[in-house]
Amino acid sequence: MNVAVRYYTRSGNTKKLADAISNAVSTEALDVSVPLTEKVDILFLGCSYYAFDVDEAVKQFILSNKEFIGKIVCFGTSAMMKSMKKPVLKVADTVGVAVANEEFHCRGQFGKVHKGRPNETDIAKISDFARKIIEE
Repeated sequence: MNVAVRYYTRSGNTKKLADAISNAVSTEALDVSVPLTEKVDILFLGCSYYAFDVDEAVKQFILSNKEFIGKIVCFGTSAMMKSMKKPVLKVADTVGVAVANEEFHCRGQFGKVHKGRPNETDIAKISDFARKIIEE
């Protein structure tokens, strides 16, 4: 199975999760500025909500790499929202890219809110999540 990890972060919270997935599935986690160069069965795509949507860079990554993406598995952090799937699915649907039902989300530190998140427990949970996804 061919797996890739891409993420977008402003605070570094989502990068922590991407690095944990990277370690769990033995592939490099790269920023969405790095395009896919080959077909992947599973793309772990990490992002956060900014003004109730995902960043334009995430949307452009999906659109620019659509022919290389088998299925997107969303992961991310945010201070308030609980899922990045809806805005990712909105873009992916327009180009026929599948988005998995499974996703991982945890709180991310935002100023003084959710201090220390993602924490060690979050890192352990996303590592287990990633391993289970690729075992299916």
